[in-house]
Amino acid sequence: MALPISQAFTVAKYVITQKARRVQRYPLVLMLEPLFRCNLECAGCGKIQYPSHVLDRRLTPEQCWAAADECEAPIISIPGGEPLIHPEMPQIVKGLIERKKYVYLCTNAILLERKMAEYSPSKYLTFSIHMDGLKEDHDYAVCRDGVYEVAVKAIRSALQRGFRVTTNTTLFDDANPPRVRQFFDEMMALGVEGMMISPGYSYDKAPDQNSFLKRDRTKALFTQLLSHRKRGWQFNQSPLFLEFLMGKREYECTPWGNPTYNIFGWQKPCYLLQDGYASTFQELMEGTEWEQYGTGRNPKCRDCMVHCGYEASAVEETFGSLSGFFGTVRSTLFPNAT
Repeated sequence: MALPISQAFTVAKYVITQKARRVQRYPLVLMLEPLFRCNLECAGCGKIQYPSHVLDRRLTPEQCWAAADECEAPIISIPGGEPLIHPEMPQIVKGLIERKKYVYLCTNAILLERKMAEYSPSKYLTFSIHMDGLKEDHDYAVCRDGVYEVAVKAIRSALQRGFRVTTNTTLFDDANPPRVRQFFDEMMALGVEGMMISPGYSYDKAPDQNSFLKRDRTKALFTQLLSHRKRGWQFNQSPLFLEFLMGKREYECTPWGNPTYNIFGWQKPCYLLQDGYASTFQELMEGTEWEQYGTGRNPKCRDCMVHCGYEASAVEETFGSLSGFFGTVRSTLFPNAT
């Protein structure tokens, strides 16, 4: 598992504290969306289909900081849209780092080299680069030629300047396992800290509705990807979550583990579904009918195995039982053990 010791310790301490206090539902990662506008139009994305007046809206730095203070999650992921479009993003990130939050700034890297000087290397800041495969596969996924090469160049530049860099990859039904495994090799050769992988979710607004993975296909695909994995591959994810993707474990969805705050407020129930909004984090936690969501409870959740619903479930098992803890240790040290 590719995490600095300080970050792993912070997360472990936070989770153990919540459990000691007998908190049943607590956030692990805040999904902070300061804007929906993007400089790409990926066929599998449901964010950029909003009308222009919505795409023109942005959260202020003060709103972002208030959400982080209200939520208290130790990790903040900033997706979008494309966050680097936001003119006040350096200020937003600086304020979150001052709060000692571990920030994953998600970007397609098109603007990264131009904007990089506005940020300072820190153990609290990671550029999480959207990379959906080898050159041809990535450019096809983002619907624009040349983006892969721009992103690779930006990754090299960020690493040279001392920034933490990870990749995030969304896989769809047409994923080719040998090519994806070759892609893992290339990302590790670049020197990124770790990789995050997830099956795509079928956003209602996404233009391409034919490429999303069904649950059985997800398990089969990730079994092909992660079996006999190379020792040099580093994943920036819970080892138990990777086993879940392979069908080796079953989890209930814990959508409150990755709550979402965006221009509309606190999104119910999760980053992927929009069943209304709450004005405060407390209202989100106390007013959402959580029992209505998850596989077997809601048809929209039927095929979902995405990290924002299930990685917190895996972390909960790690710190919730001896078998979960030792399972995490075993999976970290011996990822190919049966």
